[in-house]
Amino acid sequence: MTDKRIAANTGATEFDRAVALQPVGDGRWRAEIQDGWDFGGTPNGGYLLSIAAGALIALTGRPDPITITAHYLAPAQPGPAELEGEILKSGRRHATARGAIRQGSRVVAQLLGTFGELAESASGICHESGLPDLPPPESCIAPAPTPGGFVPPPITERVEIRLHPAHAGFAIGQPHGRAEMGGWARFADGRPVDTLALPLLADSFPPPVFNCGIKLAWVPTIELTVHLHKRPAPGWLGEWFTTDHIAGGYLEEDGVIWDAAGDVVAVSRQMAILPR
Repeated sequence: MTDKRIAANTGATEFDRAVALQPVGDGRWRAEIQDGWDFGGTPNGGYLLSIAAGALIALTGRPDPITITAHYLAPAQPGPAELEGEILKSGRRHATARGAIRQGSRVVAQLLGTFGELAESASGICHESGLPDLPPPESCIAPAPTPGGFVPPPITERVEIRLHPAHAGFAIGQPHGRAEMGGWARFADGRPVDTLALPLLADSFPPPVFNCGIKLAWVPTIELTVHLHKRPAPGWLGEWFTTDHIAGGYLEEDGVIWDAAGDVVAVSRQMAILPR
């Protein structure tokens, strides 16, 4: 199973090539952090988390991340990277592992995750406090350059995004005043979103603080955690992100992602640095 999953990462889609791994020893891999999956030249934190998830999936032999966390120690750069992993515990249902991403002499991220096998559909006891009211994708807005100087980051050429019409005003200097950012996402080349891709999708929207008047600048992530509930059904993913607290130069961002079947597939939280 391990070798098949790594081999699949060399497939035809941009994402599969971008997270491809080459085994180089016991618990060690090489990867190429590719350009174009970034905000302002810095590779997206969710993209790095997906690369690491692929390595830890291979290491544990479990197909799906259940919960995975990254602490970002330094900004990554496009180019070669090395990954290492270690199994901490392997049980009947779950396996837990830790890992690291290195570039040269620097560790750029430390990872910890628990892996298992998720269901294709929601079953058993389910409770949901209520999904946001989101217009259909065709009624939402694709990010585009604006006269005010907003330029969609390169990642939006690979992850197709449609923003809630009420949330897109930040790009023209008219934020709606609440730290919310909702919309739809899918891969631009039609690749289905699987659990390997969900960490990327959990970190691919403009930060919700842009809608409360914060300067449009890089918002560096310190830590990102994604909890996964099921494998996504094919189609668009609905996404909704909020920030409830900004203090001391830091902010948190909470997200929920649901699939075309209306089931919650992942929730996320990250801690980030407020742009100066």
